[in-house]
Parts: sequence; structure tokens; C-alpha cells
Amino acid sequence: MKLSDYVIDCIAKEGVSNVFEFIGGAITHLIDSIYHRSDMECVSVHHEQTGAFAAEAYARINGRLGVAMATSGPGALNMVTGIGSCWFDSVPCLFITGQVNTYEYKFDRPVRQIGFQETDIVSVVTPLTKYAVLVTEPESIRYHLEKAIWLARSGRPGPVLLDIPMNIQRAQIDPADLPGFLGSEEHAALATVPAVDPVQVRQVAGLIGQAKRPVILAGGGVRTAGGAEALQALVEHTGIPVVSTLLGLDVIPHDNPAFFGMIGAYGNRYSNMTLANSDLLLILGARLDSRQTGTRPDTFARAATRVHVDIDPHELNAKVKVDLAIHADVRAFLDALNRETAATVRTDLTAWYGVINRYREQYPTLADPAEFPGIDPNRFMELLANRCAEGDAICLDVGQNQMWAGQSFRLKQGQRMLISGGMGAMGFALPAALGAAKATGGRAIAIAGDGGIQVNIQDLEVIVSHRLPVKVIVLNNRCLGMVRQFQDMYFGGRRQSTVIGYGCPDLVKVAQAYGLPAFSIDSLEGAAAVLDAALALDGPAFVEVKLEQNSCVNPKLVVNRPIEDMSPHLDRKELAEAMLIDLVDEGEVPE
Repeated sequence: MKLSDYVIDCIAKEGVSNVFEFIGGAITHLIDSIYHRSDMECVSVHHEQTGAFAAEAYARINGRLGVAMATSGPGALNMVTGIGSCWFDSVPCLFITGQVNTYEYKFDRPVRQIGFQETDIVSVVTPLTKYAVLVTEPESIRYHLEKAIWLARSGRPGPVLLDIPMNIQRAQIDPADLPGFLGSEEHAALATVPAVDPVQVRQVAGLIGQAKRPVILAGGGVRTAGGAEALQALVEHTGIPVVSTLLGLDVIPHDNPAFFGMIGAYGNRYSNMTLANSDLLLILGARLDSRQTGTRPDTFARAATRVHVDIDPHELNAKVKVDLAIHADVRAFLDALNRETAATVRTDLTAWYGVINRYREQYPTLADPAEFPGIDPNRFMELLANRCAEGDAICLDVGQNQMWAGQSFRLKQGQRMLISGGMGAMGFALPAALGAAKATGGRAIAIAGDGGIQVNIQDLEVIVSHRLPVKVIVLNNRCLGMVRQFQDMYFGGRRQSTVIGYGCPDLVKVAQAYGLPAFSIDSLEGAAAVLDAALALDGPAFVEVKLEQNSCVNPKLVVNRPIEDMSPHLDRKELAEAMLIDLVDEGEVPE
């Protein structure tokens, strides 16, 4: 059979029914191999970055694998941001790039290029992938495919890339004669999974039984490991309150009384105070980067016994020194801990819940209408969340819109929230909504700013042509708001390139030109009716929300402050009275 047909057969057997691609000459054989199939669809995008982000979202939703393809040279390079996003956020994706014929490829010759659009994409993406290889022998295709797909999903998941030259794609092969990776010596050597240590599980169970103020910090690794249900079971029978990182927001429904919001530099003040006052912190699948801990990791959960569980041993004790580091799959650990604690008498946490519920009531995440008139973005997020349904995929772009949603969008049972975390790529929301809608057949909500939506705005056409139920919500403050807020705080309000030099067209007219029904919201009072109309439509819709240019994300953690001491800063006496532990000495936290 033709090698390109074999590649597509293998992808189909992995349960992948959508391949996101932007065709070019070097992948025409692979695209043609999809043309005749009834079990797979090419989703033809207008930029390879869209395809990469869509594949990432597809993988996050289906929990198995996403696939994106691009031609050699510019096509391959345009996927690099999406490949990096999968690398940082541990998403299993297979990226396939076409390459010039092997007889046109330079290999080790000291020239820059021989074939047209020839580019050594393997060298470019090696630091951002678990496996990247140029396939030079047709007989090796099964081995490379099996190894790539297995590695993408094993251990800490991540992206892989196969670069397949045109003459390899069109080669004839006999599948029965192809050596495989699965079952090979290399596979056996790599297939080691860290076992859950029962001694450590008993230690953690004992700590839970003794704690008066326990907290679970749920990271994105809980969802990656498939551990959301196990986490909810643990919370149900122990009563331990949960805070989350940005990527961990969708591991538990937000109407669960044990959920206390998002922590971090742009987290809720009440969430950060909950974590800061804990006496036991169980950290699950979070890498504790500076956006979570602030720039003073030495002050992070300083009164707590800290337990950190992660599949990647390099993340343990890397940024925050903990009392118990557990190298394990998070789901396997949670399953073991649930068994260990199932018969344990539940600790009375009434007093602790009294404290943290008071934090939530006393420090809601809302704008001061005197300082920020117009639509309060946090209230808008609450309003939007109330109108979204169970099963919706909420896809966030990067910028202020992301933080407002992280703070105030209340997720329901069965909803997912897809975010570009480590890469933090503008232009993510629309492609992610495209991939999510293809994965589920259901509705996706893309939330973006006016800056982010313009990065991949061309693929509004794809959601229209495929009649996908994607609702695009754009918070338009006519600037690049996150950096503008940073400039106002640290650069004397000099708004170069965020306001000065930045521009945005009439987005409603642009959406209409692509064929989307488009709406505009200019007040919170009229927002509900517009949202109801847009969400009720069968296909896509576009909603612009007009914000004041000076709208800010608050509260915000500034440099050299512990996470409980956010800007706008509380009066020092008020903060001291609210905290159950000693404050960090004010002299140690310079302005």
C-alpha cells in the first residue's frame, strides 16, 4: 500500500476523526489519503497556527490524541507556537510535516538549503517535543509512528513530530513486513511508570487526619491524568476545600461548596488568602511557577505542611521546597488516597470553612464603579457563565479577558475550560473553540480581547463554513489591555504600542463580512438579552462587548509581595486581623 495511506490508517485507529491542516505541495499525498475516507475529515484552516491550536484543543477534549499537518518550510514553522503550547501544557498531539524529497535534502552538507521550502523542522522543534524525527526510510514508518504516538501519551504527555519527505510519502510498503515499536526492547525500556508508594499514601492520609486548615491546590495535571473524578471523590468524603491554578479551573464544578477559586498573581484575593492560611497544602499536578507563587516562593503556604504530587520528577522541589515530594501519576495517587481515607473519620472543618467563607464574602472580585465606570468585566463573566450550558467548552485567549474569566466565570458540571497556559499565546481562543467543537459536536465559547481575536481572525471563515456552534465573545477595550495595565503601573503610563500605534477595525462589520450573525453590548443592563439571542442561534455568532479602555484586572499581585497581599493593598491592620498566621515583615516586601 502507499505509505501515506498507512499513516492515515494508523491515525484513524487512534480514534482521530479530524485532522487540522493547511495544505501545501509537500503534504499533498497525505491529504489525498484522507480524501477517500468516510471516517476522517480534513479541517482546512487558513493559518497553520490555527491548525496546531485546534489540534491541541481536540486532544484536551478527547483525552487521546490531536493531529495537525502542514507543508514544509513556512507551513511547518507556522505550527511551532502551537507545538510549544502542547509542550508546556502537556498535551498529546501528533504533528506531521511534509518535507522535500530526500534526494533534495541537504542533510549534513554545509549549505543553507537545496530543495524549495526545505527547512530542518526537526532541529527547530526538538526542544519542544518528546520525539521529533525525519523519516528517511519507508520501512521505518510503523516504528516511528508507534513510538511517536506512544510517547505523546505516556508519562507526562506532550507533542511529537514526524517530518515525512514527499518520496517517502508516496513509497509503496507492505505493512506485514514493517518492524514495530510496541513490544520492542526500546518500548520495554521506556515503559516504566512510577508506582504509588503506599507508605507515602499513608503519610498523606495521616496528615489529612491531623490538619485543621487543609487545602488542595489542583493544577492542570489533575485533568491531564484523568483524575478529575477521583479528586471530586476525595473532596466529597474528606471535605477539604479546593483552590485551583489557571489550568486547573475545570477539575471541579464551581458550585461545589468546597471550591474556593483561582490562586496566583491574578487570582481571587479570597483564594490566595485561603491558601496562605492553610496548615496542610496538597499540591496536585501543578508546577508552582511564579504566576502561582508570586516572586517570593519562600513565603508561599509558609505555615503549611506542603505535599507535592507530580508525574514529572523535575518539577518536584524545583521552585518551592516541600515537606513531602511524591513522584507519581496524579490519578493513581488519588485513587490510592481515596482507598486509604475512605474509612477515616472525617475531620470537623466547620471553623475553617467559617474563615474562608468569610474571606469570599468580604473580598469579592469586583471593580470599583467609581474608578472603573461602564461594564464591570467580572460581573459580565458571571452573567455569561450563568447563560452557558453544561457540556460547553469555554476557550480563553490570553490577556485581561483570560484573567477576568479565571476569576469570575463559574464553571458548571461537565464544562471544560481550555487555556494556553505556559505558552500564553494570543490568538488561542478561536482555534481552540474550533477544535473543541469538532471533538464534541457541541457548543464552544471563545472568549477573547480585541487584540487576541485579530491574531487568527481569518479562521472565523472555518467556523462559518462548517456551521459550528462556536460563540465568539470579544471584550473590546480598544487596546492591548494587560500590557497597558503593566505600563500604567511600572512605566509611568507610557502606552506605546498598547494604545499608541495599536489599532482595531470595526469587529462587528468584520464578523458580518465572514457571514456571522454579530451583536454588540455597550451596557451590563442590556447584556443578558443580547447573550440570550446569540446563544440561542444554531450556528456560530459573534458578540462584541464594549469596555472602558482603562478597565483593569484587580486584584493583582505585585513584585515582592506574598500572594495574600495583593494590589490594591488592604490596610496593614485589616490584613493582619484577617490572617490566621503572621504577616511577612513589611520591611521584607519593598514597594
